[in-house]
Amino acid sequence: MDTRNSGFDTKLVHAGIPEDPYGSVVTPIYQTSTFAFKNAQEGADRFAGREAGYIYTRIGNPTTNALEQNVAALENGFGATAMSSGMGAVSTVYLALLSSGDHIVSTGSVYGPSRGLMEKHLSRFGVASSYVDTTDLDLVRRSIRPNTRLIYVESPSNPAMHVTDLKAVAELAHAQGALLVVDNTFASPYLQKPLDLGADLVLHSVTKFINGHADIIGGVVIAGTAELHAKIRNMMVNLGCNMDPHQAYLVSRGLKTLSLRVQRSQESAQKVAEWLEAHPKVAWVRYIGLPSHPQHELARRQMTGFGAMIAFELKGGLEAGRTVMDHVHLAGLAVSLGGVETLISHPASMTHAGMAGEDRVAAGISDGLVRLSIGIETLEDILQDLSQAIDHVA
Repeated sequence: MDTRNSGFDTKLVHAGIPEDPYGSVVTPIYQTSTFAFKNAQEGADRFAGREAGYIYTRIGNPTTNALEQNVAALENGFGATAMSSGMGAVSTVYLALLSSGDHIVSTGSVYGPSRGLMEKHLSRFGVASSYVDTTDLDLVRRSIRPNTRLIYVESPSNPAMHVTDLKAVAELAHAQGALLVVDNTFASPYLQKPLDLGADLVLHSVTKFINGHADIIGGVVIAGTAELHAKIRNMMVNLGCNMDPHQAYLVSRGLKTLSLRVQRSQESAQKVAEWLEAHPKVAWVRYIGLPSHPQHELARRQMTGFGAMIAFELKGGLEAGRTVMDHVHLAGLAVSLGGVETLISHPASMTHAGMAGEDRVAAGISDGLVRLSIGIETLEDILQDLSQAIDHVA
């Protein structure tokens, strides 16, 4: 089915789905490591790229390819490459686009392992990095060097909920001859399409909203051009971090309900954020749907919704936050996000524990920050659970 002129929800269900000779309405799981050729010439032609077809699942697989075409359509990209994890996607982008002597500018409050990989490992191979508040365009401009090859933005950022002006940063990157990469995990393509705003590449941890059921690990990178798509896919093949077909099947199944899940979660998140902001024991709340959020108006312009992620801190700081996390019943105390279940976590001791304390504070990640990923449960039950947990705070 040609879905190029179809609505988003139609693309969710139908984009990239190949015709099946037996009439299956769901892409089958091609659980195979290798694909046989009809003859030696066909094998030679496929390896040389003269003939389309599959060779080996690390290189490509029909089940995985269907997912890739679907996600590329949702992000309005040229092509997508699915990988075994979100960090596999991050690693592939870094290694495909950066060389010794290059420099990268990135969001200070970016996902901890994304920063750790750069500062602790790629730095050993001569790649320099600057982590700054990318909501400050003048700071981004001043951080760009002659050897800057990549600006890597997470928006909204994890967990500080900073929103970066993607169109403006794309212009800064391109003026330098650099590329803009956007981690769109927190928003999903339902709420934000960075390629339409000037980004060159978009990546997701599909573990989160795209899959939405907390039962797989995966990543995907969507490229805006054929050249970038080829670079990403070639690096993925060489790294061997491909997504396996059963994993791809589960992601495809979860993806079909993306808009329904995110819409329900963000409606509840708005109410939860408003409730937290009015609570006498809460010091502050960062939810981009609140007018009090410093980038609220920017988010209204470049996103179609505000998402399901909330950061907040209690007046008792770290110990008060621990008390709440130890007393929730409905919310799971876990580090992931974007699933049908509500999750609560403490970034300073969990996802961002590898960052130096002063770097966390500079990135807006205080020791008392609590992160909430709102699920699709009944709103009143979420509020009741948070209320009874906060009641335990002195």
